[in-house]
Amino acid sequence: MKFLTRRIGALASLALAAFLLPAPAQADALIDNANGYTLDADGNLIRFTGLLFDVETGRVTRLLDRNDDRPRELDFRHDAQGQTVIPGLIDAHGHLMGLGYNAIQLDLSDTTSLSEAMARLAQYSAENPTLRWVVGRGWNQERWGLDRFPTAADLNAAVSDRPVWLVRVDGHAGVANSAAMAEAGVTASAQAPAGGRIERDGREPNGVFVDAAMALVERAIPTPQPPVRDMALRKAQELLLSYGVTTMHDMGTSADDWGVLRRAGDRNLLQIRVISYANALDTLLDIAGDAMTPWLYDGRLRMVGLKIYGDGALGSRGALLNAPYADAPGETGLALIDGIALRNRLSRLSLDRFQAAIHAIGDGANREALAAIEELASRYNDDRRWRIEHAQVVDPADLPRFGRNGIIASMQPVHQTSDRLMAEARLGPNRLTGAYAWNSMLRNGSRLAFGSDFPVENPSPFPGLAVAISRQDAAGQPAGGWQAHERVSLQQAFAAFTTDAAFAGFAEDQVGRLGEGLYADFLILDRDIFDATAEEIRATQVAETWIGGERTWVRGAADAPPMDAPVGPMISEDEEVGR
Repeated sequence: MKFLTRRIGALASLALAAFLLPAPAQADALIDNANGYTLDADGNLIRFTGLLFDVETGRVTRLLDRNDDRPRELDFRHDAQGQTVIPGLIDAHGHLMGLGYNAIQLDLSDTTSLSEAMARLAQYSAENPTLRWVVGRGWNQERWGLDRFPTAADLNAAVSDRPVWLVRVDGHAGVANSAAMAEAGVTASAQAPAGGRIERDGREPNGVFVDAAMALVERAIPTPQPPVRDMALRKAQELLLSYGVTTMHDMGTSADDWGVLRRAGDRNLLQIRVISYANALDTLLDIAGDAMTPWLYDGRLRMVGLKIYGDGALGSRGALLNAPYADAPGETGLALIDGIALRNRLSRLSLDRFQAAIHAIGDGANREALAAIEELASRYNDDRRWRIEHAQVVDPADLPRFGRNGIIASMQPVHQTSDRLMAEARLGPNRLTGAYAWNSMLRNGSRLAFGSDFPVENPSPFPGLAVAISRQDAAGQPAGGWQAHERVSLQQAFAAFTTDAAFAGFAEDQVGRLGEGLYADFLILDRDIFDATAEEIRATQVAETWIGGERTWVRGAADAPPMDAPVGPMISEDEEVGR
């Protein structure tokens, strides 16, 4: 059976050997004694104690209550021993290969000062002498308490003998050392492209490149070779499975990324489900042609649309605002696409029923995205499922517009706690009313799809659930929650990570809940999240992750990484090719 062609954990192999017997006509596998929760097709939270699925198709055939009769003949029965079982969680906005590359490159996301980051850089460089370029990500000057970006001078003091390129945590700015700028041919005469900015000391570039200007350096970085890409995907999948993410929306899939995913699928190594949004129109058309691709590899992979960048990010002051930044009065951010081009792009996508996912963080970018959608919606009034990604800062006057034309607000709860102090500084106290406004989105009739934006944030959905219901960080700050009126209920947050996230990717007939005909993607948890505080939800750990009726990850198994263990950053000399 194809069910057995995929690698299974050592703890499952003996029990699943029974699948070699002829399968009965009805469901032949049972997860029993479960404290089960799922949403039904109408969005109601329902309970179950037994889950029946067909091992050949990996799809659910029936949910059972405690008093329902169990089939007498089963090929497989797993006793959940009263543990909580929920549908596999969906991250509606992540960057799959970025997560994997973070795991094998220099990771600065946990550094708390510039000096610590530079010491980490120097150590990593010394431990990886064969790397042609030192590449990393995760720095955040706000977390460092630094009132400036790091510069080439800072990097030169740590590593000067080869190129260094470090991307900010949000992916919207990068800093290069002098060797990197020299190899990229960046001189005092370099000009930033539209939608980008080069920071300077006088006439000389100081090493900081924002948004579109990042390409001036990145075009010189050697392309990772297939073994490195495959390793990155493997690391990313391990992390996502450990956190209970069974489906993710990949925002910005490149042609090379698609090749990695197809290669993994061909080798039965693609475990999670990936709903793909291409990084460029040419990529989308080359791969998908004139329609969304079919589901590939037993529902593991599908390309449905295009990621469009409307602006940058708040941290690098690239988010497009309607009025100047409170802490930089001469700046309003960067428009990465103009209104005409955005409308043309949406129209082109709509002709072939591709989905548009528009990145808009500032209130100016959100207003432009809303206007473009409203204009196009009158021409394409079928089921478009227009998406606005992040929707972090919205003019309160524009919030009702999210409820029109079926717009999906694809938002990331953990951004609110990570960005709170920075957002207050960037916007000032009088412009926060429409910031991270989840409850307002729902009240105005929009549908929420939640994610984490990994690797910008940790991919675990459970901190996202906790933040959504509390508006507080891991330390419980601020007391009572930041703009607490924008909290949502746990059921609403759960829907945003399950059924509504599935709907956002045209996948509601495949995943997002446990019901007849849908894939048996589910998690076994160490606690009941529906009888827990926000703090307890944040600390939830996944005991087992099942995808398509297959146990793909087990905590404590020999081949399963501990949930919170760091993934080794180094690439061996044999694997390091072209980096």
